[in-house]
Amino acid sequence: MMSAIGQLGGRLYRGEVSFDFVGRKRLWYAVSGLILLVSIVAVLVRGLSFSVDFKGGAIFTFPSSSTSVSQVQNAVESGGVSGAIVQQTHGQKNGWQIQTKSLTGAQTVALEKNLSSKLGVNSNDISVTTVGPSWGSQISGKALEALIAFLIVIVIYLSIAFELRMAIAAFIALLHDLVIATGIYALAGFQVSPATVIGLLTILGYSLYDTVVVFDKVRENTAGLLGGARTTYSQAANLALNQTLVRSINTSLIALLPVTGILVVSIALLGANNELEELALVLFVGMLSGTYSSIFIATPVLADLKERQPQYQALAKRVAVRASGGRAARRGAGGGPGPARHGRRVVVRAARRGRTRRRRLHRRGRGDRADRGRADHYGLARPGRVGQSRRVRNRPAWPAAAAAPRWRQHVPAPPGRQEEAALADDLIGRG
Repeated sequence: MMSAIGQLGGRLYRGEVSFDFVGRKRLWYAVSGLILLVSIVAVLVRGLSFSVDFKGGAIFTFPSSSTSVSQVQNAVESGGVSGAIVQQTHGQKNGWQIQTKSLTGAQTVALEKNLSSKLGVNSNDISVTTVGPSWGSQISGKALEALIAFLIVIVIYLSIAFELRMAIAAFIALLHDLVIATGIYALAGFQVSPATVIGLLTILGYSLYDTVVVFDKVRENTAGLLGGARTTYSQAANLALNQTLVRSINTSLIALLPVTGILVVSIALLGANNELEELALVLFVGMLSGTYSSIFIATPVLADLKERQPQYQALAKRVAVRASGGRAARRGAGGGPGPARHGRRVVVRAARRGRTRRRRLHRRGRGDRADRGRADHYGLARPGRVGQSRRVRNRPAWPAAAAAPRWRQHVPAPPGRQEEAALADDLIGRG
């Protein structure tokens, strides 16, 4: 199997096999647009579940061997606190964790006493961690500032290292990954914590790395592209994408294997909503989204932006004209040509036969006959020959040739006719 993948990668790199990613960009745009729409609606309707570190609140942790989730929830509500998140932890034997909104000192003490009495837990075993709302707002502001600074630095770097349009395409791909990851968190109800923000910045960097690798190959394939008429920018970009396709897939799979292992182990051993799970989860979602965007979004967007430039539009027209001419010639050679194509083919064949005959005559030492035939055809023949018109015979005589064998003599054109003779030679050479 690995050898088959390696052969496929080689064939993709040489262009023997190609997937038209750029040509089907409208399909990818539609798929991504649908995913983005669902993500945005999920964020607006369901919202994000922020941890205590962002919104502030209190965390009560205690052990209890003979307690169920419903009993803990009833104890919290009877203590005058609503909307609390109750979950069982695996960090300690039969441990429980309760997350509440911001409480006053009196509310905290009352809830602690109520849990001790209702659940039969020693008050000394209940640990309380309080995070103020100001601290949560500061954390949220710092996370947003870090994200904005990251995006600005990335755009500046790509504009310098590559060009502005590549930076714009990479920025669009990053926003695409950011919105999708956020929408998945909103749909699944995953908790957003500082570890989630760290993982989000990490996967944005990973997605950018994969995009930069593809863009570097695109820049290599499109160097000097405007000087010819063989390939459009979209075709060259699609070739670069195919050449790096196997590498991108292999890199993503290798990166996802340890992340998947961390995610499974953290859920199985540490329970839900632990920091390791939150970090591994955002990495897993972001790597999948980043691989998708670097293949199906970044390069097609770049090709779309470049094809809007006048020079690349002119290149696309030249390539189309060249391709249409080649198709017409192939259709004519395949049989059933129309009158125009048939006539053109006859003329081309006659010109080729004439050129071959002239070369053969020169090789045999009878180049003067070809010269005479050429001169007769263009009205430049020597005067006095049979079959020539009176107008031709009355022209000035040509200068005498040097004393050499007649077939080696170079016969110049008559005075005043050099330009016309040169034009005749050029037309016959082109034929």
